[in-house]
Amino acid sequence: MGNQVSHQSYAEVPTVDPNGADPDHGSRIGVSYIFSNDDDEDELDEEAPNPEEKLYSRGEEVECAVYHRDECVYEKRSGPEVYSPENLLNKCEAGDLVEFVATGQYPHWAVYVGDFQVVHLHRAEVKSSFLTDASQGRRCRIVNDLYRFRALSPDAVVQNAVEQVGLKDRELSWRNSECFAAWCRFARREFKMGVEIRIGKQPYQLKVYLSDKRSHVLEFQSLEDVVMEKRRNDHLGRTAVCRELWAHGRRSSLPRADSTPP
Repeated sequence: MGNQVSHQSYAEVPTVDPNGADPDHGSRIGVSYIFSNDDDEDELDEEAPNPEEKLYSRGEEVECAVYHRDECVYEKRSGPEVYSPENLLNKCEAGDLVEFVATGQYPHWAVYVGDFQVVHLHRAEVKSSFLTDASQGRRCRIVNDLYRFRALSPDAVVQNAVEQVGLKDRELSWRNSECFAAWCRFARREFKMGVEIRIGKQPYQLKVYLSDKRSHVLEFQSLEDVVMEKRRNDHLGRTAVCRELWAHGRRSSLPRADSTPP
């Protein structure tokens, strides 16, 4: 996709009805990521000298919500304001969740633990780094309120994060940096790998907002699958997601091979 941004309007995407249901097939079943990692591991290199500031476009953010049955457990609409790492340090408090963002890259999450440092899952290892080093040229923001679970006390969040430093590879219980950071703050077992059984109905829904009146819904069997799909959308960006859903809408409207012609 590069740095070129299409100016196609989401209001023009003929994908779903205003309630988020495909009129022909209902909600789509999402992909299972049981054998996959996303992740932002190739995007971040803390050893790289003097990383250049990376492109960030608020217009490329994908707005969405996550539901567990009928309860909204996550929502991002016009995401929180972003700052340079140096400016964010003046706003952070121990226990805050920090998200590093750049257009065309996976978001990277970390837990701010005080003294200008964060703990984060990076390259299959839980590490302690200076926030400015972990940013690697990305913009950043505090994202405590995106997930709607009840948070632990700041001291407990920091303790959860610090106690994991040094874990790596097969010792890890989290598929990506977001699941790790969210687990530290909320202690929800659903953020860990393989905890939820992927059998039967899909209790989770990812609702992608295309416009004020249109949305697209995918169903999943686990929260970690929802997080992986949400992060994939963040990586692609709004324009690419728009095109993908538009293409799906066109395929859905084509007659099936076994259908009887009129």
